[in-house]
Amino acid sequence: MVVPAVERANFGAVASVCREFDECRPAYGIHPLYVTRARHEDLDTLRRTLERESAVAVGETGLDHFVPDWDESLQEFYFVEQLKIARDLDLPVILHVRRAVDPVLNQLRRIGVPGGIAHAFNGSRQQAEAFIGLGFKLGFGGAMTHLRATRLRQLAATLPLDCIVLETDAPDIPPAWLAGGRNEPGELPRIAEVLAELRGQTVAEVVVATGANARAVLRLN
Repeated sequence: MVVPAVERANFGAVASVCREFDECRPAYGIHPLYVTRARHEDLDTLRRTLERESAVAVGETGLDHFVPDWDESLQEFYFVEQLKIARDLDLPVILHVRRAVDPVLNQLRRIGVPGGIAHAFNGSRQQAEAFIGLGFKLGFGGAMTHLRATRLRQLAATLPLDCIVLETDAPDIPPAWLAGGRNEPGELPRIAEVLAELRGQTVAEVVVATGANARAVLRLN
């Protein structure tokens, strides 16, 4: 399980959890919805933490243009600086992308990083192919289980399986059967069942492939 940080204040908690539980792996980053609480020196702390704690990725970072009146220029500053850190340390990136797919892609093209995961992907097929071309896997989770998410379900059904990873984003983005309740990592098997049904494949095929994809992009093989 990947446990991503969202700001400097919870770097220590993430490190502690991942030291206590062998199945957990840390990622460290400054989430776009936490940038107003960040300071420039947090970037130096981030770099040192990534080096010290054997992180699998930089993240969660990215851009969020959904929340009104959020400082987009400040988001972009911290996103760009974190991409530079990922590039320098040769680490993949876990991306938060909400109503900001094209701006994120523009920065990824400008600052090359060694791939990563576009978490909770919800863009177009053309945008999906752009991420894939840049070495990213696409995260599918609870949103895909809702029948009204027709475009997302179509993408999950038709994109190459080797570019998909499964996720929960616990405690957020609950699957349909939780009716808005708290999400947990334990929901992942049922999410895998939904993806298998959409694709007309067996659950075993989906589990093996998406697990291999995650290990490959996070270099856990």
